[in-house]
Amino acid sequence: MDYFKLFSDFKPTGDQPEAIKKLVFGLNKKYKYQTLLGVTGSGKTYTMASVIEKSQRPALILSPNKILAAQLYQEFKSFFKENSVHYFVSYYDYYRPEAYLPESDTYISKDARINDILDQLRHATIQSILNKEKFIIVSSISCIYGIGDPEEYKNICLEIYIGKKITLQSLIDYLNTLQYQKTNFNEIKTSSYAIQQDNKIKKIFISNPDGSYILELIHNKNTIEKINKYIIKLNKQDITIDQIIASKAYNLERIKIFPAKFFVTPKEKLSLAILNIKQELKERYWQLLGEGRIVEAERLKQRTLLDLEMLEKNGYCNGIENYSRHLSFRQPGEPPYTLLNFLPEETIIFIDESHLSIPQLRAMSIGDRKRKETLVAYGWRLPSAIDNRPLTFNEFFNHNFQMIFVSATPGPFETKISQQIVEQLIRPTGIVDPEIQIKPTQNQILDLLTEIQERIKNNQRILVLTLTKQSAENLTEFLLKNNIKAHYLHSDIKTLERIEIIKNLRMGNIEVLVGVNLLREGLDLPEVSLVAILDADREGFLRNTTTLIQAIGRSARHIAGKVILYADKITKSIEKAIKETNRRRDYQIKFNLNNNIVPKQIIKDVNVLNVNVFNNYKKEVFVKEELEIFIKEELSQLNEEV
Repeated sequence: MDYFKLFSDFKPTGDQPEAIKKLVFGLNKKYKYQTLLGVTGSGKTYTMASVIEKSQRPALILSPNKILAAQLYQEFKSFFKENSVHYFVSYYDYYRPEAYLPESDTYISKDARINDILDQLRHATIQSILNKEKFIIVSSISCIYGIGDPEEYKNICLEIYIGKKITLQSLIDYLNTLQYQKTNFNEIKTSSYAIQQDNKIKKIFISNPDGSYILELIHNKNTIEKINKYIIKLNKQDITIDQIIASKAYNLERIKIFPAKFFVTPKEKLSLAILNIKQELKERYWQLLGEGRIVEAERLKQRTLLDLEMLEKNGYCNGIENYSRHLSFRQPGEPPYTLLNFLPEETIIFIDESHLSIPQLRAMSIGDRKRKETLVAYGWRLPSAIDNRPLTFNEFFNHNFQMIFVSATPGPFETKISQQIVEQLIRPTGIVDPEIQIKPTQNQILDLLTEIQERIKNNQRILVLTLTKQSAENLTEFLLKNNIKAHYLHSDIKTLERIEIIKNLRMGNIEVLVGVNLLREGLDLPEVSLVAILDADREGFLRNTTTLIQAIGRSARHIAGKVILYADKITKSIEKAIKETNRRRDYQIKFNLNNNIVPKQIIKDVNVLNVNVFNNYKKEVFVKEELEIFIKEELSQLNEEV
């Protein structure tokens, strides 16, 4: 479809129409930065979708993690059924970054397991952009990592059309250059090709990198005579070509065959890049020798030459991204090419949960550089590997896109740079922000038990926030002993387990969820009527104004919502959080009175998140922004062994 069409049973209500109008006005006035301050349950996602439809512009929605991105992806897929909606996140099931710990002389090799489905979705995203479709992309912050030069990606594409003159060997050579793998005729996999010969007529079957279709090229007398396209289901494993050609074929006049990998360089440019890598190796080798560091010099030489041998032979090597600066002919320190470089300038970037996403954007390049500098210093990598990195904070915002920050609690950065802050404080259901009660910390656990028992009688759920993982586990054990169906949720719980725990809470299999920071899940739990925050007067990240407001919002989906702050003093954070919550509460109450609205409890189906894209997880994903935690844990383990 060449225009955006929003499908929904709902119409903008409350202050949504005004918010949509103001944001579209800001886009038309060329405001570079805007903020949508929307309370929990006010329909921020629907507002974003409406802005896309009204402006008829493509969009990139950034989310702080994969799970939130997956939830948003599903919502936008339902809103825009006839448009291209894509999911672009890190394609690793498991990722352990390359690192070196000089304190213990320990080298930790990169260990990763690529999820083929996520890889296919990334390719589908890029191809949608290059085909100039009306697209919406939902992505995690990892999209600021390099994926290759968009111009090279476009230029190296092989355009096939009926009547094209090309020898079979030339076609095979080009497919190999594009990193397609030759496979047996009996089966075909993503990013591969197979050949069948029938007398003088040859059939070449090519599986697209996004796994959505397979091409059949009829080749006769060095000419493409026919192009058939067969649609296949995503991640259809072990499908045979016989099964494919038995399905419906779409006859094409022409089509572009895109590279199978993002880092692909034409042969003539690859040769020059290899020469440049060799020159850098030579300079760095003699520099290390001059410093008397023979071990580091020899290590670097051996590792780099092995990579170059693979590059010359196959056009690819493991860790090819470490040579991305040379392969894309960038200058030292020049920003990497990322997803943003593929986007047209009219793309709107929505930064969802900006109070979480902005700190991630600020921190990712810092942690990455620290790790790379250590690898370079000890001869594990060439200095140019430092330029295989995410965008810095300033580089990200130097891109010429209009951006809309979305959060219930925008941070100081968004607030300062936004040319307008649009508030969306009305919930269509009429539910007001919860009442807040402050109770002393003395005997807080026993008091909490009484509050929990009262809520359970009414078939309601409870969230409890503690300060540490250990206290969360201890409290859970105490509640279980008192016949309360409780479970804890913190960072040690694996991704898929978190989804299952949340589902069980909504279904009533769990009555109380105890955690340190439950906000990272973007929890939408209409069954939760009580949020209890233990030791609320302990100022810090887990008890600052933003975190308290976010926690309070977890009970703003229930008509009987209530929050208990266990505190012996009123901190500045508590004072500000209560003041802002009361402001929002009063605003909703006034709106309800003026419009004769009676608050209604939300009844929401317990839909299990489609986690097919995560179904190969056996270990927790290591994301690059968590590198510091990983290194500390590795070092701690080594110290224990010593």
